[in-house]
Amino acid sequence: MAVKRVRLIIQYDGTEYVGWQTQPNGVTVQAELERALLEVTGERIALHGSGRTDSGVHARAQVAHFDTGARMAADKFAVALNTHLPRDIRVLWSEETDAQFHARFSAKQKQYRYVIQLGPHALVATRRTALHVHTALDVPLMRQAAADCVGTHDFAAFMSAGVTMENTVRTIFSSEWTQAGPYLTYDVAGSGFLYNMVRILAGTMLEIGKHALPPDAVKRAIASKRRGDAGATAPAHGLTLYRVRYPGFDTEERLTAAYGGALPDMF
Repeated sequence: MAVKRVRLIIQYDGTEYVGWQTQPNGVTVQAELERALLEVTGERIALHGSGRTDSGVHARAQVAHFDTGARMAADKFAVALNTHLPRDIRVLWSEETDAQFHARFSAKQKQYRYVIQLGPHALVATRRTALHVHTALDVPLMRQAAADCVGTHDFAAFMSAGVTMENTVRTIFSSEWTQAGPYLTYDVAGSGFLYNMVRILAGTMLEIGKHALPPDAVKRAIASKRRGDAGATAPAHGLTLYRVRYPGFDTEERLTAAYGGALPDMF
């Protein structure tokens, strides 16, 4: 039986899920997709994602792959799977890829987006995808703190306490805050991220913007490598896995071509 490797681009609202990775204490995105794969192919298939989003975190363009002996053409899997998935999970693209491709280990760059909604009251439209902040923020200070992240650094201070990793050095290619109307958006792209790293970066900069931490708090935490020198972990619902890049494959380029233009943001 010939086996092929299929690559997916997946979008989901993570509100109702305890994260991407299959686990015994709740419904996960990976488990829903593997259930759908069983129904479509009759095979028990292990799905491999580009990264493990936490409980409540969303994905605009998660990448995953799986191997199958099913005769179905790879580009038909998106339609087939979507008929078996809940409406808050959608496969936006499917295609055959080479056997050397790995959704996690082949990735060269990931981009995350954290969204803050400013104003006196939370807006219904973005209650699931943006953190509401009603106090004034010093955005120029937050932008400077974001710039302090760029480069190759040891980000041990921006990893959840109690987690151990041999290598906590990561390279950040871009890190910036932009504002449009009531939305303040943090976009960060890097070679990879530690557990809760983006949420801790966002939480630290949020405290800088509130003048609860000094303007150079990010620099100090990078230098000290101590979790206690960084700020609180920002809530999960403001975070979205936005884009993943591989050699010869970029989720944004593929989806823009498939849908006739850039997809709308999720917030």
